[in-house]
Amino acid sequence: MNNRFIEKIYTKKSINRIRKKTTLLGIYNKIDPIDFMNTRLIISLLIFFITFLVSSYAYIASPIITIMFYVGIEYLILDSRIKKRASKLDYEALFFFEVLTLSLEKGRNLKGALDLTVRNIQSELSDEFKVTLESIEYGKTLTEALTDMKKRIPSDTINNVILNITHSNVFGSEVVETLYNQVDYLRDKKLFEAKAHIAKMPIKISIVSVVFFIPIILLLILSPVLISII
Repeated sequence: MNNRFIEKIYTKKSINRIRKKTTLLGIYNKIDPIDFMNTRLIISLLIFFITFLVSSYAYIASPIITIMFYVGIEYLILDSRIKKRASKLDYEALFFFEVLTLSLEKGRNLKGALDLTVRNIQSELSDEFKVTLESIEYGKTLTEALTDMKKRIPSDTINNVILNITHSNVFGSEVVETLYNQVDYLRDKKLFEAKAHIAKMPIKISIVSVVFFIPIILLLILSPVLISII
């Protein structure tokens, strides 16, 4: 199947939606949006016909199973990975932007501070900024490169920081103070998430207790009765 055939099956909106999701997987993404749509379509058709042939309730089971696969495969391969990547980038963001702020305080310009930061930090977020700086070497402005980078970042928090950096670069406003505010926000967010995780611990412990310990206790209590019956 070529792109023209895909364009006849799917709307332009659907194609752009998949393309946007694959872009959000970042610079290391190896999933081609057209290949993904082709493969999903072929496997969905195979599932439909196989289910139709082997199932006793073919007219009901075939469309239901096919739709479940069609929707589920997009979530498993794209949506869930995007969500995990956003969490990972959020975790890396605090340290990265702290170092960037310190670099700017030393009197470096924004591009120089970014270059120094990516050379001293090893993380996926740092790699994204590294690719952004490389695109500047090929003729893009810093604003254009940062705008393109936003399309690869699934985190609203980081995109907000990038937007503020872009505005500071365009309008010449003080970027250090902006970054300080963003770093404080990231720190508060991280603390809030940690507190929320701690607050959920009693619920998780209760579920574990119900699933594992209560059956054991019941078995101990009822074991004499079971032994006498046996």
